[in-house]
Amino acid sequence: MTELEELYTNYFKDVYFFIYSLSENKHISEDITSETFIKAIKSIDSFKGNCDIKVWLFQIAKNSYYSYIRKHKNLLDLDSVPEKEDDFNIEKSVLSSEESMKIHEILHNLSEPYKEVFTLRVFGELSFKQIGILFGKTENWACVTYHRARNKIREEMRDY
Repeated sequence: MTELEELYTNYFKDVYFFIYSLSENKHISEDITSETFIKAIKSIDSFKGNCDIKVWLFQIAKNSYYSYIRKHKNLLDLDSVPEKEDDFNIEKSVLSSEESMKIHEILHNLSEPYKEVFTLRVFGELSFKQIGILFGKTENWACVTYHRARNKIREEMRDY
């Protein structure tokens, strides 16, 4: 297995779920994830190793997603495009529990940077140091922002 294949195999799911947590759209997530790895392969020589490769990939993915949003914001309302139904029975999934849906709803409505920092920490499994690097901030900033996001989610869940 080449290094590039190994990179793709090791990090595809992480990048996909990171983009899915931002876009909440399976098709956009697939496209952006593919685009992320194409960009990473083309610019692998410029990777200096100053941060974890996963952080680097997430930065490429984040920038690709925001570019996509800027390009397509005037073309259509993504909420108006229905997702294709899967054969997967969502009711039987743990992710479909009412409480879990409420948490995802609260997370979706969080303002930035709380939403993204919480997502990177919980779903992306990044350290506070890695999150700080992504935002060009300190590790302490990432930690404080994450805990504020978590407290906001807890507050909203109390009303639920």
